Amino acid sequence: MGEIRLPRHMFLWCLSAIYMFAFASLYVQIPGLYGNEGVLPARWQLRVSGKSVVEQLKDSPTLLWFGPRLGLDTQQCMELLSLTGALLSLMTLALPVLRDCRVFLVLWILYLSLYQVGQVFLYFQWDNLLLEMGFLAILIAPMKMPWSSKVRLHDSVTFWLARWLLFRLMFASGVVKLNSRCPTWWGLTALTYHYETQCIPTPLAWFAHQLPVWFQKLSVVGMFVIEIAVPFMFFSPIRRHRLVAFYMQVLLQLFIILSGNYNFFNILTITLCMSLLDDQHVNFWLRRSTPKTETSFQTLFSWLAVMLEIGTCALLGYWSVRYFDLQVDWENKSVSSKTGFTYFEFNGFLKTVTVPSIWIGVLSLTWEIISAMFKCAFVRGVLWRLWNTIQWAVMAAATVSMFAVSLVPYTYIEYDAHSNLWPGIRTAFEVTERYQLVNSYGLFRRMTGVGGRPEVVIEGSMDRNTWTEIEFMYKPGNMSAAPPVVTPHQPRLDWQMWFAALGPHAQSPWFSSLLHSLLQGKRDVIRLIQTDESQYPFSKQPPAYLRAHRYKYWFSESGDCGGHLSKRWWRRVYVEEFYPMVHLGDSYLEQMLVQHGLKVRNKSAVKSESVIKLGHILNIDNLRGVQTDLKLTVCYLQGSLIQQTHESLQNKHADKQVTGWTHSNVAQEDAKKQEEEKDDAEEDRKEQEEDATSEEEQEGDIEEEVNTEETDVDSLRKRK
Repeated sequence: MGEIRLPRHMFLWCLSAIYMFAFASLYVQIPGLYGNEGVLPARWQLRVSGKSVVEQLKDSPTLLWFGPRLGLDTQQCMELLSLTGALLSLMTLALPVLRDCRVFLVLWILYLSLYQVGQVFLYFQWDNLLLEMGFLAILIAPMKMPWSSKVRLHDSVTFWLARWLLFRLMFASGVVKLNSRCPTWWGLTALTYHYETQCIPTPLAWFAHQLPVWFQKLSVVGMFVIEIAVPFMFFSPIRRHRLVAFYMQVLLQLFIILSGNYNFFNILTITLCMSLLDDQHVNFWLRRSTPKTETSFQTLFSWLAVMLEIGTCALLGYWSVRYFDLQVDWENKSVSSKTGFTYFEFNGFLKTVTVPSIWIGVLSLTWEIISAMFKCAFVRGVLWRLWNTIQWAVMAAATVSMFAVSLVPYTYIEYDAHSNLWPGIRTAFEVTERYQLVNSYGLFRRMTGVGGRPEVVIEGSMDRNTWTEIEFMYKPGNMSAAPPVVTPHQPRLDWQMWFAALGPHAQSPWFSSLLHSLLQGKRDVIRLIQTDESQYPFSKQPPAYLRAHRYKYWFSESGDCGGHLSKRWWRRVYVEEFYPMVHLGDSYLEQMLVQHGLKVRNKSAVKSESVIKLGHILNIDNLRGVQTDLKLTVCYLQGSLIQQTHESLQNKHADKQVTGWTHSNVAQEDAKKQEEEKDDAEEDRKEQEEDATSEEEQEGDIEEEVNTEETDVDSLRKRK
């Protein structure tokens, strides 16, 4: 491979821009998602304990642990980190001198700190991909401050990791579609559903959905070729193979960007494609002339390369025709296609090709390492040669380590290859997994919404008679509203609403918290739904009642449209109730909040928890004494409860005597009620004594668990 100085600069520049988009997009959503009044407050993820800062960082590597020491709460600290990341990435984007490995290290730490407490709203594949690419940028970027080295002979070695990551991403994305046995992928009909069922489609998705079925199926064939077959060309020694692969990958990503809002994910993939380029081709884009001095041997080799390129393209075409049974129908001016292989044949192909693909990566990386080593050997000057050799050795060792650890998530696609990995590699992956250095990928594994796109619509009311739909800014709701274009911003609440519609609300615990926040009229949460509060139907007064229904949406057909102004983009059908009608203080809503741990516990629970934490801070072995005190405290509370019960019964009896009820039959009924109430009180007292006995037994069990392992303090707190 030729010089890669310009592609490396393009890679770092694009990654700086993506960091800026990611931090800025998250910054505006932090108050509503993770703030103290948000849907999922991040402070709940940082539990106070007696551990040191080092131990806390080991458990959850995030800078948010230092927030209290700076006088900041969790929300303010998250906003500070995201704002710092956005400004730093903007400066890196504008100033080439800041595209330094240490600057990218800071950006990676900032995003990892936010990721650790992001919960379900940050657990997307593109967040993992950004963290993995961000860590690779630390190895790829130069060290420019306080000096800049013009000679970096190991760049081709570290930059190779971006190519390997691109291969893992694309190949796995193609394989998982067929491994899932999804009938739409095997029947090549997935795109007939994809455009209208994706999370947030663009206006062009409506037009793509109207294309004929044969074209949609042919597009699926092209997608399989680009994702499964073409990635092997990334490691070809022939330059034009890599260039052809580059343009095919970029073309696929551009089509996805035009038809769907996938925030910065597709831009990340295009950035990875920069690893397939060289300086010569970038200079061709810039219309810069490059000197060409070819010998007769190089001319002969170039002709052989051309023949191999033609042969490779012909082979791809032959395999596409054979395995997808492509036939041209000249009368109907269409191309028919169908899958010409079975699942077991594909599984056999996967077993055959997975291990060789690893060895292809090994050979390609070995070539890059040896080439860089020879370059270091021919550097003039002993000291410079020694310095470059040391740099080469360190970066080569880091690259080999990253490649080895990445084999664990890569081989998830094939069981035998994964089980045959060296155990030491698995151990290294387990140690580094929390830092998201390497990840597994697989996009659109199964096509959802085959029978119609499920969509949750929230409705509010003041009197339980008149209901008003609450429209989100981005997700489908109003059938006359055109799909938006929001790339590279990711509205994370709208995305999770799409996932919530795929199952019952119990699978999305945050949804109960969302309704509770809307009933309380929390402005930060409302701004996630509508930044312009005048568009929110309950901006002046929160709704008294809320409910949610599930609908099925489809794109309208081209024949259903009238004029351009009155055109409906969607049609829908009511399916079922998604969430029952609730109000503030509603028992069902309170039960769901408590069940999912989304409501602050009562003071007595907090006090008992604080006692347990105090015992943990002082000494785990001294927890027995604390348990004894807790037993006495429980008994005292039970005695107080029984005494209050008897006093209330006596007060009721005295009130009834004061009222002057003189009728004998009423007095008799009163006496009967009093006797029944006394019996009930006696039974309650016995039950409470039994509960106290069972609690003492539980205390003994808990005491044994605490003595065996320190981490059982959390379970002790729950059982208390």
